[in-house]
Amino acid sequence: MDLQVYYQKIRELETKMTDEFPLVVSVETADGGKSGTKTEVARRLAAKLLVEGTVRLASKDEAKAYREAVADARRVAERAATAARLQLTVLSTTDLDRLRSEARGSKE
Repeated sequence: MDLQVYYQKIRELETKMTDEFPLVVSVETADGGKSGTKTEVARRLAAKLLVEGTVRLASKDEAKAYREAVADARRVAERAATAARLQLTVLSTTDLDRLRSEARGSKE
């Protein structure tokens, strides 16, 4: 393989890409690569992988569905993190009354 042609193809593909981090989908390869794995990568890396034939660019529908799934997963993770930070204390009625009376006593 001519390295000049190889790197020229990478540069050409890189300049044609509009997204900063394009979504690529892996294709099945002879050395055991599995098809269908979606990944966001840098433009330069996406161009390199395309030239090597190990990925293809995701369609607009695939990219939209992937980004929606990532956004949903992020929301779920944020909710779980918020729930983990939330602390609750269960008080008996007696303890609550005692705390209220102590609070009233300190105000006076």
